[in-house]
Amino acid sequence: MSPIASRLKTRYWPETRLLASLALPICGAQLAQGGMSVVDVMMTGRLNATALAAVSVGSSLWLPLMLFMTGTLMGVTPIVAQLLGGQRYADIRPAVHQALWVALLLGVLSASLLWLAVAPIFALMDVPPEVANASSAYLSALAFGMPGVALFQALRAFSDGMNHTRPSLWISLIGLGVNIPSNYLLIYGGDGLAAIFGAWLPDVLQQLPPLGAFGCGIATALSMWSMTLAMAFYTHRGRAYDSVKVWQRLTWPRASGLRELAVVGLPIGIAIFVEVTLFTLIALFIASLGEITVAAHQIAFSYTGILFMLPLSLSMALTVRVGNTLGQNRPAMARLVAGNGVAISLVAAAINSFLLWVTGAWVIALYTPNPDVQQLAVSLLSLAALYQVSDSLQANLAGALRGYKDTRIVMLITVLSYWCVGLGGGHWLGTRGAGSLSGPLGVHGYWLGLIAGLSTAAVLLGWRLHKISRHPRARGAFTT
Repeated sequence: MSPIASRLKTRYWPETRLLASLALPICGAQLAQGGMSVVDVMMTGRLNATALAAVSVGSSLWLPLMLFMTGTLMGVTPIVAQLLGGQRYADIRPAVHQALWVALLLGVLSASLLWLAVAPIFALMDVPPEVANASSAYLSALAFGMPGVALFQALRAFSDGMNHTRPSLWISLIGLGVNIPSNYLLIYGGDGLAAIFGAWLPDVLQQLPPLGAFGCGIATALSMWSMTLAMAFYTHRGRAYDSVKVWQRLTWPRASGLRELAVVGLPIGIAIFVEVTLFTLIALFIASLGEITVAAHQIAFSYTGILFMLPLSLSMALTVRVGNTLGQNRPAMARLVAGNGVAISLVAAAINSFLLWVTGAWVIALYTPNPDVQQLAVSLLSLAALYQVSDSLQANLAGALRGYKDTRIVMLITVLSYWCVGLGGGHWLGTRGAGSLSGPLGVHGYWLGLIAGLSTAAVLLGWRLHKISRHPRARGAFTT
């Protein structure tokens, strides 16, 4: 056997299998959680346009808050992964408890914002009164679930760092299982139940009022807390966590633990918030280009967002593997793990590009029968196929760097690449064009800006990983 083949068989293939075993359950969990938003839109859309608009507008406010919390609490994963790799089991429980305190604080603050700040925001956005009232009711109910989802994300990050990613998949499916029937009952009320079970349904159930968007908010909050309670129960009873005994004794907030999570996690939360706002601002900028353009953009973005779950899941798994290896004080192996993960991300990018080229037109036809929307969306997917490599690379390079607890520079690179290059360059191309080469490129200009921004991020993050993985501090676990 040649040296290259031997190295592939003995080092890279086992690492690839281990990475895949971590990433695939994460991918399933991401899809299940995304499915809740799809269910909300589908069920309220079948009720009336006002309820659908209320949920859509409300989602644009609570989803960025949730993603910021999720990103911040993702800092738990490399912390736990490095402690686990170094067999410092006694230090894991207090680290997780610090994350739970932070999660509770973030959840309460997010809920307070949804209760107190939405009315002024809707007035500033000039949202129609009917939609604003329905959306305020939706957010007031959903706000009760924000502390729950924050606690779930902290426990999920802990479990991921312990190399146990399957629980988040099954528990996310539990959340989806709670969300669907509770949504149906609370949105449609007794009329919805009667449509399924017939007139024999007891009168008390037939008289349940339809709550519309407000009921959708209650159902989402219930699903959030169901996932939290299920994750708490599993981490308490699961044998995989016996070495940690995370629920044995409460650790009160400690300045050092809170500081470490803030240093590692807060930049991740800000980076994810920057990414979310990039796509939100692009959607706002192209709103003036007409409903055909907006519809095509939303459809193309929806499909590419589903495909992005694969490289995103690989990125989250790579954080765990790099963190574990550094905790074992094996910096050379950590470089191999990171390089192998980046190589696998290129394979994922090739798969996604192939799917976009082959299935793009067919999938778009499932979204809409409008030929004008279909034609424009297909042209956008052809651009999306080009940026799959840079998108997958930047996600996994960032995931490897999180394993090193190197998150602040990643945040700065994200801001520069997404807002300055991606959004700024895209807006210039969309509204002014490429100088003498072309006039304004419209929505295609914004997507070309995305390509430039993602490519810039991939190059800079690659440089950062190359530098940090060979730094003297990489001989052991990074500290803050």
